[in-house]
Amino acid sequence: GEDLAALAEQAARLCKADLVTGMVGEFPELQGIMGGYYARAQGYPDAVADAIRDHYKPIGQGDEVPTAPVTVAVSLADKLDSLVQFFAIGLQPTGSKDPFALRRSALGVIQLILANDLRLSFDSVFGAGPHIRDAAAATGTGPMTIKVAADGEISTSGEPAAKFIAAGAELVAFFADRLKVQQREAGVRHDLIDAVFALGGEDDLVRLLARVRALQSFVETPEGRDLLAGYKRAANILKKEGWAAPNPLPTGEGRLAEGERGEDDQASPSPSQPSAGPLPLPQGEGTIQGIPQTGEEDPFVMAEDLRDAIVGHEKLLSYTPEPAEQSLIAALDSAEPRARAAVAAEDFEGAMAALASLRAPVDAFFEQVTVNDPDPAKRAARLNLLARMRDAVHQVADFSRIEG
Repeated sequence: GEDLAALAEQAARLCKADLVTGMVGEFPELQGIMGGYYARAQGYPDAVADAIRDHYKPIGQGDEVPTAPVTVAVSLADKLDSLVQFFAIGLQPTGSKDPFALRRSALGVIQLILANDLRLSFDSVFGAGPHIRDAAAATGTGPMTIKVAADGEISTSGEPAAKFIAAGAELVAFFADRLKVQQREAGVRHDLIDAVFALGGEDDLVRLLARVRALQSFVETPEGRDLLAGYKRAANILKKEGWAAPNPLPTGEGRLAEGERGEDDQASPSPSQPSAGPLPLPQGEGTIQGIPQTGEEDPFVMAEDLRDAIVGHEKLLSYTPEPAEQSLIAALDSAEPRARAAVAAEDFEGAMAALASLRAPVDAFFEQVTVNDPDPAKRAARLNLLARMRDAVHQVADFSRIEG
């Protein structure tokens, strides 16, 4: 609330005041501690005095992590400001050298965020760097402010702002490395953290770790291991063929290319290529539209919906898909929206369950379908299908970063 914000601002203005006292000058290890005593002696609220005393915490792994709102706010602001400003002027840690203890500051930020379950966007925090410098230059005095103004570093646009943008990208990678170190003791795999960070756009550590933990549970199951193997096989084929993303299908007599009509236009059979008509629904226990069930499928998906999905895809093809091809198309039509909705709802276990339903269709596709078919239409359609599978998996993580 407003009261907490006012207390945090008051503590932030006073938290470094004890650095100029004779006591801290003589005993540097008392920084913060003496400030808390001074603030309390001068009648400041306990929340302010406590924040001044504890804003350096956590100092290292195993140290007490503050949970009082005012202290957390001041501690986070202090550490993040140091990181952003030092990175913006090119003073990042290198090798074993870290003279400004920035690695420790980053670990402190991670501990504060996770211990307090804070939903914090690094992009917005790092983007505030130029505005902080503007405010400091506008309200402060002294040699540092004069130097900042003289160097033209106070503008929030142009080259100075670009420095902060570049620093933000470097800081995300820096935090990824620190997170791997911090989570190692918890048994979280470093490659899975890489796999989630590699997608980009994920800068909420609480959400990221929830995704990583769900991913770790998934890849340790038979379904997860098999899907990972199928993904890597598909990714290798696509890389070898230079097939970066789903592409328009080849056109020609009797062929209808993707993207040749508007979304609302109805596909019609080519004069030289009659429509194959609705596909028969395979019968048998344990199958939905010929897709072996893993127990994770949505029980409310109706066979008619899957039939419509397959027919819709079939209208874009110049040939009748093979059964294993049909099954993978139907599985993707079911799994993609379920995984997308689950990720949006931060139900990462549900997203993994949706991906698990792809395991059997992917295995069957590779066993029964020739991807590199002599017919260019079949080859293009099947490469597109593999690209769809890869992109569906990428809704959760970049599986190419996962070891094994």
